[in-house]
Order: sequence, then C-alpha cells, then structure tokens
Amino acid sequence: MMSLDKNAVPVFAVSKGCFAYRAENVLHDIDLELAPGRFYGLIGPNGSGKSTLLDLLTATRFLKSGQLLFQGRPLGSYGKKELARKISLVPQQFAMGFDFTVAEVVLMGRYPHIPRFSNPTVRDLDLVEGAMEKMQIQSLRHRLITDLSGGEKQRVVVARALAQDTEVLVLDEATANLDIHHTIEIMHVIRRLVQDQGRTVIAAIHDLNLAAAFCDQVIVLNEGRIFKTGAVADVLTSGLITDVFQVEPEVQMALFPSLERSSHMGSCPAPICSPPQEAVESEQSEPENALLHSTTEGEFKSQMQLSLM
Repeated sequence: MMSLDKNAVPVFAVSKGCFAYRAENVLHDIDLELAPGRFYGLIGPNGSGKSTLLDLLTATRFLKSGQLLFQGRPLGSYGKKELARKISLVPQQFAMGFDFTVAEVVLMGRYPHIPRFSNPTVRDLDLVEGAMEKMQIQSLRHRLITDLSGGEKQRVVVARALAQDTEVLVLDEATANLDIHHTIEIMHVIRRLVQDQGRTVIAAIHDLNLAAAFCDQVIVLNEGRIFKTGAVADVLTSGLITDVFQVEPEVQMALFPSLERSSHMGSCPAPICSPPQEAVESEQSEPENALLHSTTEGEFKSQMQLSLM
C-alpha cells in the first residue's frame, strides 16, 4: 500500500477493492491510499483497469467487494451534489447532444455550488472566466460546443472541471486529443493547482514522460492489479517498463528546471525513456511523439521513444 504522511487523513483509501463487469473480473484486491496535496499519475497498458479505477473513485461505478473511503467516509455515503462540490472529473470521452455555447458548458462546472432557482454569483462568473483564460478558450466563448474540434472540446471540458473548483481533480487521459503545446500548458496548470493550492490530482496518463515530468507519485496498474506505486524516479525504471509495457527502453535521468519538484517525487530527477542506441540509428525519420520540446513556462524538455518488441 502506498505510504501516507503521518496524521494525514487519506483523500482516498481503498482496501481489498474488486470490480467486475458481469462475470469478468477487471480489478483485483486493490489496496491504495492517496494523500492530499499530491499529483498522482495512473499508468498502465490499455485494458489494465485505469478508467475503471477512476470510475470507482468518482462514484461512477461501485466496488463489487472491498471498501472505498473518501476523506474518511464511505464514498457511497455522499450525495451526488455533495460529492460534486469535492471531486471534479475530466472524462476520457465527452458528448454534448445540445447546442450549448462554450461559456455555458464551462458554467456547468458551477452548478453543484449554485442553489436551486438561483443565478450565478459574481464569484461563479469569475471562476468561469478564469478557467477559460487558463485553457486559452476565451475567443471560443460564443461558439457552440458541437462545432468545435476534438482538441478544443477537450480544453472546454478541462475548463469546466477547473471552474468546479474542487479539492480533488480526476482526469482520464485529459490530454489525449491535444497538440503538444496545449498538452504542456494544461499539465503546468494542473501542476500549479497542486503546488500553489494543495489540490489533489489523480490522472490516467499514457505518456510516461508527462508522468515523469509533472507527477509526485506514480501508480502502475497491470492486468487489473496494482503492480507498483511510489515516487516517479523509483517506479519508472527500465525493468518495470519492460515488465509492464513489453518494450525495452533505456531510462536516462534528467532535470526539469521549470518545475518545483516536491519531496514526494523522490530524491532523484525524473527519468527520461529512450530506445537503445541501435534503434535510434536505424530510424530514417523521427517517429511521431519521439521528441517533445517546449519553452512554455520555462524549459520543459522530454524525450521518449519506445521500440515495440
């Protein structure tokens, strides 16, 4: 079980958690404690149970057996509106069947906080405006959500979660449809929520470089079980990546000078994964997403190439 600071009440505490879709077991004997004020990266192969675990943490689904506590109380004891004031979710897929404007969709994040039959307050509108600014979507405010590209919609959904202004933010591959510029911008915004405001973030992340650069702790799922948890530098080793993802990377250590890395990240800089040198030399052209460079918010540089076996 992941270690917790002394005297800290876990944000989430899962004990012997199991979940099944009909007769198919998906998650097995999950034991996990998540401390407040940290950025947790949830990684693992496709089908390992990441989205299902996030569904459980957000009360979208419920355990078949075991126990799940949120801030010391059974998660199922919370009402929907009460929980929505504490946990916001950026889902993997988002569908909006009506022609709401971008501003209206972001304002939906404030609904749990607005009394019935009441209008949004000045604070509500300020939070909506601030969220749109952080996601750089002010110019889209009057556009219909149904007219946007996939990446634009994703930024709107993240803005809605930011406007919700909760203690806990859960993201299921929130950057999957985004270009590299907006991916890194969003990760910086989320990182600052943790550093500056003490929020807790749990994010399913496919890009191991993003997990290495921005997360405090990593949770590795494989075949429905927790394979390993801990500080980034202790978990993202070449051996683990080979065991879990069936690839053979070389893990190098590098600093990310734009980030204030907390003590929860471990004493070592974050790992950068690259293929064996012979794999690099054999490539005639740069593979997609092989080299990520950005000067956004300082100097973030990340390299990752995984040659499939």
